[in-house]
Amino acid sequence: MTSPTRKPRRYGLSAAERRAWQDDGFFVRESVFGADELETLRAAGEQVVARAEADSTSGVGYEIDGNRYVDAARETIQYEHDPSSSTIRVIEPFHHLHPVFDRLIDDPRIVDPMCEVIGTDDVALWTDKINLKRPREGSAFRWHQDSPYWTHASDDVDRLPNVMVVLDDADEGNGCFRVVRGSHKRGCLPGIQDETTLGVLFTDPDHFDESQQVPAVAPAGSLVFFSPHTVHGSQPNRSDRPRRAMVLTYQPPDRPMFKLPATRNAGAAPLSG
Repeated sequence: MTSPTRKPRRYGLSAAERRAWQDDGFFVRESVFGADELETLRAAGEQVVARAEADSTSGVGYEIDGNRYVDAARETIQYEHDPSSSTIRVIEPFHHLHPVFDRLIDDPRIVDPMCEVIGTDDVALWTDKINLKRPREGSAFRWHQDSPYWTHASDDVDRLPNVMVVLDDADEGNGCFRVVRGSHKRGCLPGIQDETTLGVLFTDPDHFDESQQVPAVAPAGSLVFFSPHTVHGSQPNRSDRPRRAMVLTYQPPDRPMFKLPATRNAGAAPLSG
């Protein structure tokens, strides 16, 4: 984290959150969004899925390490690992598919802490994705950092913090997000060297202490802020409940997005505005 910004921030970081960011590489704000807001976000999320499904019919499909992807209109769609599955697992980016999510980028409850974490008066969006862990079929995410995935596109990966917006109550039963405390301190860690294409993007377990993992058990509407260098992952959803979440990644202002050929600076409008 760089020096504090000059602008006063209504939703700025507490002293405890600053320490957690520096020492642990993450912190959680519980129940930030209320019931009505969550209903709006969930409904918009399912509309995004329907839009992505429609876009996929004219998209370009391919496989990597047996996993199915489709590059659609302006988003990449990743399906569950079973080759016969038509269930969408991840959509990146997705904010352009619904105005609710385009407005969410500007929400000060997200923007204010991001400005302080990055150390700038303003921020821009780097990328965004929606993760859909459907009941009984939502698969695991292996241990990884985000920073190695972005090094080919950014010279400033230290300043690409993430925030996860928790759409459903998340616990160990439905495969909640997990982080490895303190794993961010060594920057980009080595990937797994194996025969697969994507192995290098998964963090070599010899380079972090898995015993320091923390399950981010949190009620719906919570925010989980985490460093681009924090090792994270999750277990499968073996429950009858969904575990949907969105991850927004920010950067210093006036910089282009990762997957879209545009710049999206973040304002200060609330979700309901």
